[in-house]
Parts: sequence; structure tokens; C-alpha cells
Amino acid sequence: MKKHVLLATAAAVLLTLAGSAMAQNIAIVNGKAVPTARMEALAQQVAKSGRPVTPEMQGQLKEEIVAREIFAQAAQALGLDATDDFRTQIELMRQSLLIRELFSSYQAKNPVTDAEIKAEYDKFAAANSGQEYKARHILVEKEDQAKAIIAQLKKGGKFDEIAKKSSKDPGSGAKGGELDWASPSSYVKEFSDALVGLTKGKTTEAPVKSQFGFHIIRLDDVREAPLPKMEEVKPQIAQQLMQQKMGKYQEELRSKAKVE
Repeated sequence: MKKHVLLATAAAVLLTLAGSAMAQNIAIVNGKAVPTARMEALAQQVAKSGRPVTPEMQGQLKEEIVAREIFAQAAQALGLDATDDFRTQIELMRQSLLIRELFSSYQAKNPVTDAEIKAEYDKFAAANSGQEYKARHILVEKEDQAKAIIAQLKKGGKFDEIAKKSSKDPGSGAKGGELDWASPSSYVKEFSDALVGLTKGKTTEAPVKSQFGFHIIRLDDVREAPLPKMEEVKPQIAQQLMQQKMGKYQEELRSKAKVE
């Protein structure tokens, strides 16, 4: 009776161990265990790419992992893992994985804080506050041409029609000389100085010379520069600040390294 009990117990232990082994491995390929951790790692990669890991995909991932093991064993059988080129590639991949883990660890330990984001937003708001101008211009090569156009405008000529016909600025000329809303600092100094000196609806009395030629400028409108709310740009600011932190961290590591 005791012998039957011992045999039953041994069988139960073997079944338990076999079940535990299968839980740790998704398959045994040519006698070599393929650990479940590989499939879990591949599933994480798929999830990070934005694709949902569905039950159906779990089966596909298992097939992929098993196929990789089959092909890898075939390559090893041919000795392809013993070449210098292969070892070099492995070392490069090892370094890439280590560097990724290093930077991920740094980011986790040095997150961008709300206070840092607020301070950066305040700097941005201060630098971009002020007025924006909506203007039109006609650009020509010679001063005499510009003077002739100003005379035409004074006689009732249509600014947009003349711009389409005469302006050598292809971007704005096709739109009747229209420029997008912009701060004066967006333009070259000569253009900017003339623009801010105009009142709404007025045109420059004399040609404005710049490195591009001669401009006739009309100011159509002025407004306070609109700023996005902090919550709207918070992700971009956080990303920018993290990039700055990572840059400083990398420079710090380089400066401490002894390179001969």
C-alpha cells in the first residue's frame, strides 16, 4: 500500500514540475527551452508601438518566438554566430540596449516637474508678448519701380492687383502681397522699422530698401499676440526640458570619461 502511495506522490510531483516548466517556457525546440519571458518582451514592444496585444495576437507572437528559435538554431549549426562580424554586431546591440536602459533610468529618476514647466512657459510668454502685425507688401528690384508703384497707389491703384502683377516675392505676390500675422522681429530690420511706424490702413510714403530689394508696405491690422494656454503646450515643454536634461547628462558623462 505504501509503495502505491509513494508512486502516486512521485507522479504528482513530476506533473507539478512539468506544469511549472511549461509555465516558464512557451515551447521546447529541438530539446532547448524557449522561455515565456521572450514572448512577454516582444508583446511589450508591440504595445509600445501602439498596437493592442489581443488574444489572437498572443498566438501570433508565440509562433514568431518559436520561429526565431528555429532559425537561430539553424544559424548556430552553420557556425554563423562565431564570425567576427557577428560578434561585433552583438556588441553594438548590447551597447544600444545598455544605453537605452541608462537613459530610461535617468529619466525615471529625474522627471520634469510642474514647477519647471511653469517657469519655462513664463519665459516663453514674456519673450512672445507684444503685438502682431498683418501687412501687405510689394517687392521690386529698383527704387524707381517702387516710386512708380507708390504713385499708382496714390492715384487709386489697387494694392493687391499691383502686387500680383509686379511683386517679385512669389509667396505673397500671388496673394496680393498679403503676409501672415507676425511680430515685427520676424522681418529684416528695415522692413520691421517701417512697419511699426505705420498706422492701420496706411502705406509707406517712400520705398523701403532691404537686402531683398525695395518694398512698398501697407499695414492692414494690429493685434495683441495670442499665446496658447500652458496646458495646451505642456507636453511639448516637458519634452523640450527633458531633452535639455538629457543633453546635460550626456555632456556630464563625456566630461568625466577618460578618453586616450
